[in-house]
Amino acid sequence: MKYSKKSLGQNFLIDKNIIKKIVNLVDIRDKNIIEIGSGKGALTDEIIKKKPKFFTIIEKDYDLAASLKLRYINNKNIKIYCDDILKFNIEELCLNNSIIFGNLPYNISSQILIKFLKFKKWPPKFNNLVFMFQKELGEKIFGKFPSKNYGRLSIISNFRLKTLKKFTVSPNCFLPKPKVVSQVLHLKPKKNPVIIKDINNLEKVTNILFSNKRKMIKKNLEKILSLKKISMIKNLRLSSRPMELKPEIYYKIVQLYEGK
Repeated sequence: MKYSKKSLGQNFLIDKNIIKKIVNLVDIRDKNIIEIGSGKGALTDEIIKKKPKFFTIIEKDYDLAASLKLRYINNKNIKIYCDDILKFNIEELCLNNSIIFGNLPYNISSQILIKFLKFKKWPPKFNNLVFMFQKELGEKIFGKFPSKNYGRLSIISNFRLKTLKKFTVSPNCFLPKPKVVSQVLHLKPKKNPVIIKDINNLEKVTNILFSNKRKMIKKNLEKILSLKKISMIKNLRLSSRPMELKPEIYYKIVQLYEGK
């Protein structure tokens, strides 16, 4: 039996009920599917049973990718890449109406999410993301305003994605057992009626303002906007802390910044 590699953050999902619950979140039949980090193929096997149209797998571990290629050698609808998802051009690979699954390594899961959030073309070609995160991170991704989980990640995530369903997964469902509880999120892209030219600017603005999250926003906001532009933001108190600003305020700041 192949042991997991700590360097790749591998925890293999082994609970069949949870695997079925994840796969049943979406209708897979005749759809284009992408799976990030298939591992030993537990989720992969269940997806194949649902008869996808085309199935793309991205697995960084050379040994696991080789094993998967051997196992599915006779299935012409499966394409397996041995590659690092963070360096891989996933946007170019996405076919229309793709569904993307990922039991993501905890150590890079937020980076993977940001990669999808930063797709150049929006709305994107994928129409469903089913990702597993560490529960603590999952709560921060969709922290509502106002709440303790509200922050940079939730502002950026909620700008482009909406959560349809979420459920927790016990450490007992994995081998080896992680030390934390996991959370599955089913996400869909938003059409984005709010006009922001470049999502990198939203990332930059939130980064600057949240760099001193316990301090008033006045000083950091003045690094981004002129006093004249600041005066154009309705209902803004410069004595506020970053967590006290609604997402709409951040979007307005970015719009003013982009109109420099």
